[in-house]
Amino acid sequence: MNALIDNFRLAFGTFLGNPLRSLLTLLGIVIGVATVVSMMGLIEGLKLKVNRDLTQLGANVFEVSKRPSGVVMGPGFDWRKYQKRPDLTLEDLRAVQDNCPSVSVASATQYKNAQKIVSARAETKGNVEVIGGTAGWSETNGVSMGAGRFFVETEDLDARDVVVLGTDVADTLFPNQDPVGGEIRVKGHPLTVVGVLQRRGSFMGMMSMDNQVVIPLRTMQRIYGSLKYMEIDVQARDAASFTKAQDEVIAVLRRRRAVAPNEENNFEITTNESNYKMVNDLSSVITVAGVGVCLLSLVVGGIGILNIMLVSVMERTKEIGIRKALGARKIRILAQFATEAVVLAMVGGVLGLLLGFGISSGVRWVIGIPTVVPPWAVALALFMSSGVGLLFGIYPAARAARLDPVEAMRAE
Repeated sequence: MNALIDNFRLAFGTFLGNPLRSLLTLLGIVIGVATVVSMMGLIEGLKLKVNRDLTQLGANVFEVSKRPSGVVMGPGFDWRKYQKRPDLTLEDLRAVQDNCPSVSVASATQYKNAQKIVSARAETKGNVEVIGGTAGWSETNGVSMGAGRFFVETEDLDARDVVVLGTDVADTLFPNQDPVGGEIRVKGHPLTVVGVLQRRGSFMGMMSMDNQVVIPLRTMQRIYGSLKYMEIDVQARDAASFTKAQDEVIAVLRRRRAVAPNEENNFEITTNESNYKMVNDLSSVITVAGVGVCLLSLVVGGIGILNIMLVSVMERTKEIGIRKALGARKIRILAQFATEAVVLAMVGGVLGLLLGFGISSGVRWVIGIPTVVPPWAVALALFMSSGVGLLFGIYPAARAARLDPVEAMRAE
C-alpha cells in the first residue's frame, strides 16, 4: 500500500513539475472524453425531449399520410414512388369515421408554412404556421384551450371565418389584451378569434408549437385553394384498441384505394413509437460516430502520453539508476512509470469530463434540450482514458525497468 501511495505521489509530482507540457500532451484525451460526454448527454436529452413532446400529440393517436413522416430525402429515398400515390381526401376521413368502430376521433389536417398574420395594430413575422383542421383536430393533437373555445363541426362544414391562435401569435397581435373576439387577417381574409391554445413550447427543441394558428379546414381551402397534401390523425378508443384501430383503418383505406391483396399500402401509418424508433436509430448512428471520434482522439492522446513518458524516462535515467542501486526492483520501477501514465491519462479524463459537462450545459441553455449525461458515459470515458494511459505507458515503463543501474547512474 505504501508503495502504491508513493507511486501516486511521484506521479502527481511529475505532472505538477511540468504542467504545461503535460496539459498539451493530454489534449487528445481531453477532446475524446469531452466528445463522448457531451454527445451522450445531448442524445439522452434528445430522447427525453422527444418522448415528452410525442406524448403531447395525443394519447393512442396515429397518423395516416401519403409518404413516411419525418423522412428526409437522401440517396435511399424514392421520392417518385411516394409522389405517385393518390392523395388522402375528406372522403377517406369520412370512411374512417363511419367504418372503424375502434376509432374514437379522426381529423384531417393541412399545413401552410411561413405565413404573415396581421391584426389592426400589429403583425407577425412571416414564419407562422397556418393549420387547417377539422373539428376533431384539438383531440387528436392533444391540445387544451387557454382561453375561449375551439371551433365546432358546423363552423368547419360552413367554412366560417373563425380562428384559434397559438400563444406566441396571440401575444404578438394582441399585447396586454384579450384576443378572443378580436379580428386578424390571413392572406387578406378577415377571421374572428374564438380561442387561444394553451402554451405548449417547442417540439424537439426546434419548432415552436405556439407560433401557429388553426382554422377550419374548409376555410383554409377557400383561402389558399386546393392544397393536395393532407394528413389524417386517428385516435383509438383506448390503449387496448390501438392496434385494432390501425388494422381497421388500413383495411378501409386499402379497400377505398383499390390496393390489391399482394401489394403494399399506398399510404403510411406513423405512431409515436415509430417516431421514437426513428430517433433511436438516428441516435445510435450518432453514438457510433461519437465513439469513433473519441477513439481517434484517445489514440492521439495515447501517442502523446507515450512520447512524454519516453522523454520522462530519458530525463530521469540517473534517478532510475540510483533507485535500482539502492534496491528498487524492476516491478517497482515498472509500477511507478505505469502509474504516472495512468494518472496523466486520468487527469485528462477528468478535464474532458468537466469540458463535456460544460458543453452539455451550454447546449441546454442555447437550444433548450434537457441534456442528461448518463452515469455509464462517465464511467466509460474514465475507463477508456485510464486504459489508454496504461496501454501507451507500458512500453516506457518497461524500458525504464530494464535499465542497467551502473549505466543509468553514468547518464548526465
